[in-house]
Amino acid sequence: MKKQIKKITDKNSKKIINRREYKLDKLEIRDCPDDPIQLFNDWFQLAEKKIIDYNAFVIATSDENGFPSARNVLLKQHDEEGFIFFTNYDSKKGRDLEKNPNACFLFSWLPLEKQIKINGKIIKTSKEESKEYFNSRPIESKMAASLSKQSEVIENRYRFISEITISLKNKNKKIECPKNWGGYKLIPNYFEFWQGRENRIHDRVIYEKNKDENHWKKYLLYP
Repeated sequence: MKKQIKKITDKNSKKIINRREYKLDKLEIRDCPDDPIQLFNDWFQLAEKKIIDYNAFVIATSDENGFPSARNVLLKQHDEEGFIFFTNYDSKKGRDLEKNPNACFLFSWLPLEKQIKINGKIIKTSKEESKEYFNSRPIESKMAASLSKQSEVIENRYRFISEITISLKNKNKKIECPKNWGGYKLIPNYFEFWQGRENRIHDRVIYEKNKDENHWKKYLLYP
């Protein structure tokens, strides 16, 4: 089915902005399960079939002064307890999370006209979990992680690549998981499932953890 696209002129920039209607799906709250993880899994499995890098998401953090920062990372594991990604603990996001462990994840699957926002508290995974995932990575990725001073100023990129290349010549070298590298798990307390609809009357279904943390409260937001 052809999507209707209207061209709108921005009077300030004089550029043409494409506008299209969202018609692929709808999200009725009465059809949503009581558990947001179940709905997340349904959408995630659909994205896996349709989207390249379907497990990519934006993680937003803020430092001790409240200044926000956002970047794309990859979801590596998820279950009923939370959502896991791996990184250098000394990176900008790692330093932010050390000061403020609250974070927001955003999965944006625009070809499906779907988006999921998840808020929660971040904790580190166990050393065993971090080592297990690290050991499953290709040797090139292990070497890059062990030599990178993530988020620090790099004076010479080619020198860094050369260091990796030289180190990789020793094929029998065992690369241990760096002490400053590992996993983070977001323990969710808030989900927003967004489904694009016609005329910008989008569906927004919210799941919020009750204070007793035994069940989720479900409700709608205006688009």
